[in-house]
Amino acid sequence: MKISNVQARRFLLRHHGLLGEHIFAGKGGIMSFINRMGCVQYDPVDICGRTADIVLHSRIHSYKKADLYALLYDERRLIDYFDKNLCILPIAYFPIFLHERLEGVTYAAAYEQRGGDAVKDMEMLVRKLIEKRGHISAKEIDCKENVNWDWGVPTSVPRAALESMYFRGELIIHHKKGTIKSYAFAKNHVPPEILAAPLPYNSREERNAWHVKRRIAAVGMLWNKASDAWIALKLKAAERTAAFAKLLADGEIFEITVEGLKEPLYICENEREALEAALSLEENTVRAEFIAPLDSLMWDRKLIAALFGFEYKWEIYTPQAQRKYGPYTLPFLYGDALVARADMARKDGRLVVNNIWTEGDKPLHKEAKAAFESCVARFADFNTQDRSISTS
Repeated sequence: MKISNVQARRFLLRHHGLLGEHIFAGKGGIMSFINRMGCVQYDPVDICGRTADIVLHSRIHSYKKADLYALLYDERRLIDYFDKNLCILPIAYFPIFLHERLEGVTYAAAYEQRGGDAVKDMEMLVRKLIEKRGHISAKEIDCKENVNWDWGVPTSVPRAALESMYFRGELIIHHKKGTIKSYAFAKNHVPPEILAAPLPYNSREERNAWHVKRRIAAVGMLWNKASDAWIALKLKAAERTAAFAKLLADGEIFEITVEGLKEPLYICENEREALEAALSLEENTVRAEFIAPLDSLMWDRKLIAALFGFEYKWEIYTPQAQRKYGPYTLPFLYGDALVARADMARKDGRLVVNNIWTEGDKPLHKEAKAAFESCVARFADFNTQDRSISTS
């Protein structure tokens, strides 16, 4: 199947619920979207909203941060754990990723190699405290000793112990207040039938194919080449190629070519009808949304550049002198094009637009400018939601 660049963009945006009228709403919409994507990546940085909240705000009609909080920590239909780095996942995935972390398939067990006896001794105390109280945060444990921890940065022994136990899946996050995480035993909050569920694959080859298909679904379409979309899978190029071949042979994915692109792209078979619908789409409703830096739409930046002509880099970890734009610039989607980017931040309880850069330095036309201003107003309302509720 050969399609045009515009058709590819429109399929991708419809897959993400970003084209035309909203198709997701409320808590049910959050669940439907995350089930479609497989995960939503998150990061604790909160300059103008945390990335997971920004992702959902752009898809879920009248999105409320409290709804995500309830799904994570009250209803426990979702869980925050490791997939492509830290992500929010359907809770049914928890034992799969827990197994892979313990086996060192997805990540090396780096946390087990740091901290020494001080952390191990603290873990014993943590277990006793949780058994007594039900849940505990590092702030509630009286210990001032530090150890070198993530990124070689010193942290408190209680935090190191809690994170190590979370890494191993002995603990999950019970709730959060602001940036403070309170942990509890996984066995007390994850249903036993989920913890005992079998893995969805029986071999390394099946495992690779299962993950590659999930990442294709998360982005919408992908090619078989090096990409940030494969982060944390620990796949060699030959293993990735074998996974694509297996998925094609099993009818789980199909191949397309897009005008102007040399490499073929692959889409999950269950999206074939959605692609065919996109081929004849005449969308009258123009959506305008800000896209989060770690949005799965943006995972493969070379693909975005090829399809949208939009070069993007999250510059938060780039030294200030080397930044081209700002530390937390958000791409601005108007219709089926990425037409600008904005650097925004909360200051004194207000959302401030520090700067706007339009693509090609071309000013936004009247309708796009009005849509941008409306989008900023909606984004400001989103940023004033109860900040005591944290989802990262």
